Amino acid sequence: MDIRLLKKYCDILGPSGMEDEVREAIIADIKDSGCEYSVDPAGNLLVFKKGRKRRDKTVLFAAHMDEVGFMVKHIDEDGYLWFGSVGGVDRRVVSGRRVAFCRSGVTGVIASKAIHMQTNEERGKCEPITDMNIDIGAANREEALQSVNVGDCAVFAPDFEPFGEGLVRSKALDDRFGCAVLVDMINGDPEYDTHFAFNTCEEVGCVGASQTVFNTRPDVAVIIESTTAGDVLGTPKTQCACEVGGGAVISFMDGATLYNKKAVAYAVETAEKNGIKWQYKNVIAGGNEARSYQRGAAGAKVIAVSAPARYIHTASDVLHTGDIDAVERLAFALNERSFENV
Repeated sequence: MDIRLLKKYCDILGPSGMEDEVREAIIADIKDSGCEYSVDPAGNLLVFKKGRKRRDKTVLFAAHMDEVGFMVKHIDEDGYLWFGSVGGVDRRVVSGRRVAFCRSGVTGVIASKAIHMQTNEERGKCEPITDMNIDIGAANREEALQSVNVGDCAVFAPDFEPFGEGLVRSKALDDRFGCAVLVDMINGDPEYDTHFAFNTCEEVGCVGASQTVFNTRPDVAVIIESTTAGDVLGTPKTQCACEVGGGAVISFMDGATLYNKKAVAYAVETAEKNGIKWQYKNVIAGGNEARSYQRGAAGAKVIAVSAPARYIHTASDVLHTGDIDAVERLAFALNERSFENV
């Protein structure tokens, strides 16, 4: 994968419900590939790419366009913005972070109570997001309203960079990396006719995928995602879901989906045959859009192929470029197969 493509997607401000700019960037990158595409009422981008053959089964590859963020719910007389989270954001990673607002582009800093103002009981504890505010440098409410309104959304400020040995760090790697994988697939030369979905609002309940499954009714859905890595300080091996640098992650169960054993075996077999580095997700937790495809319409066989991510849903998601390549190779390899026995 071209890391410049990944950076372009990660730098876009696109929380749940505001994926328009992400979608337009993707359309610009695929429109000359010979594919057919449409946008449904939920904002999902649905793509069909004709291959050299036609499968007996309808196969769809999916990723989501949205990222976690914040929504303004009150602006006080001093110009501070009080907010709630959009999607699952750990309050421990919020205070002091720079954010950027989607509509105006104005930046701000998330503030919490100064330590010298905290009581002895408050010190050493992380206060709720509802007690934090965003400072955009406004002198008062009237000045703040020139840039931001109640209901406006912000995300962690873009700051994509490579670091360490083969690592990249950025907001929104979950799941702009999956979008980049699908774009590469669409711009390729697939063996079989294939459907693709770039979905909205995954971070607030997989809303977009719930519409996509009714629009496309796939027999098999392959979800390209990020998943929480366990190789961080203090995590016991028994709770290490997967490791950064360990290859593509194949899930057999998570907090929302029990994956079909035959489909899981199919993904593992494909990885093995193609010499692709892979690992199981070893902790039953979390979830992704697979649940929507498994439960919606007539149901579908689902496969989740993920990249292990450290510090997911923060300003500094971390992926290994080797894992990104392994996921992409596995996605391409799966799409060269008929899925006849799944």
